Amino acid sequence: MLLRRWMWIAWPAFLAAGVMEMLVFAVVDPLEMQWLSAYGEVSRLGVCTVAFFLFWAIIMMASAMTSLLALSPQELNAQERRVPSL
Repeated sequence: MLLRRWMWIAWPAFLAAGVMEMLVFAVVDPLEMQWLSAYGEVSRLGVCTVAFFLFWAIIMMASAMTSLLALSPQELNAQERRVPSL
C-alpha cells in the first residue's frame, strides 16, 4: 500500500513538473539568467535538467502533504502503530 501511495504522489508530480518546465522555459532562456554566471559555464540542457528535478521535488512535497492531510484519523493512527519503535 505504501508503494501505491508513493506512486499516487510521484507520477502526477512528474507530469506537473514536465508541464511546469515547458511553461517556464517557453518564456525564459536558461542561458540569459544572470545568477548562473557565478557557476561558470552551464549548458542549456543542464539548466533545464536541474530545473526539472527541482520542480519535481517541490511538487512531490506538495502532493505528499496533500496525501497526508487526506488521511482519516483512523488511517493515521493505524500507520503510527506499524512503525517500529526504537
